[in-house]
Amino acid sequence: MIIDTHLHLIYRDRLSYPWLKDVSALDADFSWETYAREAKRLGISSVLHMEVDVAPEDILGETAMVQELSQAPDSLIQGVIASCRPEDPGFADYLDGQLANPFVKGFRRVLHVVPDDVSEGALFRENVKLLSGTGLTFDLCMLPRQIDKAKALVDLAPDVTFILDHCGVPDIKGHGYETWKAGITDIAKRDNVRVKISGIPAYGDLETWTLEDLKPYFDHTIGAFGFDRAIWGSDWPVCTLGGGLSTWVATTQALLHGCTREEKDRLFSGNARGIWNLA
Repeated sequence: MIIDTHLHLIYRDRLSYPWLKDVSALDADFSWETYAREAKRLGISSVLHMEVDVAPEDILGETAMVQELSQAPDSLIQGVIASCRPEDPGFADYLDGQLANPFVKGFRRVLHVVPDDVSEGALFRENVKLLSGTGLTFDLCMLPRQIDKAKALVDLAPDVTFILDHCGVPDIKGHGYETWKAGITDIAKRDNVRVKISGIPAYGDLETWTLEDLKPYFDHTIGAFGFDRAIWGSDWPVCTLGGGLSTWVATTQALLHGCTREEKDRLFSGNARGIWNLA
């Protein structure tokens, strides 16, 4: 069975997504029902919802909406990685409120779409350190050229578990392997970092990518982190741009050819259970 640690849901009638206007292929509704129909056929048994960079005033509303969806009798949703703004003075109060809700498993602030210096601010860094001792994770969604900024955050809070999204967002289409490879090797030396095997078809040529295009990136990521520190995510609906959920599950299975059953189980479910105490 598979735990999907990176599901996005988009409900434009309930929440505001400012970035959608610039991504026409995703400027649509992507509902739980649509995802679940396919996911259950693929053996996905549990899901974490990943924040979708909603407008700041909708951050709490997004968590509430997903928690509402999780209460349906047949729902697979076990928690959320909530949006946050560590650069804002109100972060500490926001964190206190989320600590009271066990449905919140961690946080993410998308950093590859904001100025590089956002994560370098003193307030941002002090607020990330507030996660120490909470058991909540922090997802890093950053470009290869930003890897030094990611390492700086990781080193500030050695007892916080950081999740590096999408294998570090490699430029597969642009053949950016060498620059990306060095950064992955370096950040993997930090014991408090986990890596998410997710999203990489979207960084290849959306129309023509092949298994062989992705394989060097998968192999090096696993080689650097090992199966004990890797988790799986669908990145749905972004994965629909490069083939869809079924294609990504099948691709992952093909990339795992020759791996042991224990290694596959750790990637697909075991590690996620341990990080977020999931069923």
